[in-house]
Amino acid sequence: MKVYPPYRNGGIMDTSIYLIRHGQSPKTDGNERSRGLTEKGLADAQRIAEHLSNEGIDTFYTSPYHRASLTLEPLAQLCGKTITPVEDLKETVFVGGDVIMQDDTLIPTVSRMFREPDFALAGGESLTAAKDRVMAAFNTILEAHPGQKVGIGTHGMVMTLILGHYDSRYDFDFLMKTSKPDVYRMTFREKRFLESARLWLS
Repeated sequence: MKVYPPYRNGGIMDTSIYLIRHGQSPKTDGNERSRGLTEKGLADAQRIAEHLSNEGIDTFYTSPYHRASLTLEPLAQLCGKTITPVEDLKETVFVGGDVIMQDDTLIPTVSRMFREPDFALAGGESLTAAKDRVMAAFNTILEAHPGQKVGIGTHGMVMTLILGHYDSRYDFDFLMKTSKPDVYRMTFREKRFLESARLWLS
């Protein structure tokens, strides 16, 4: 895989953020925080490590949810790096109590959230609240690592909210077409968004 060096101009270097969505996760055991990965999800985590090992990622952050950190671990280990969990990078809270919401209920709920950004179920958060939380954490990371390459273990909704903050094409329809796992690289120059590119072929 070709590796693109960071842009340099008068000391300015591009910052690359790798959004790494977690692999396949069972919705039968534990709760939203504790559920892990299926055998396929674990195998795909190894594939991600092999796929991105030559990117030269400097730093790793993750959602505190187990499935996100498990997906990132093989890559971080291969790069000789540790992973820092960030609470505000967690998945959108769709319903209270860390309850797992099954897809037949989740997808209509998410669709409504995109249509009505201030809508929230009891105990959950709205799209507006989730985006505000996530972008605050994302901006802190972006500002802390100018000119570096940063990997973030994330979730489908969170990935969509981050990408969609910079490009409106990343919307509900995009979310429904993403895979588990999935990888997008975002490029910034002095905190100015330049482009995004999908790096994962499912």
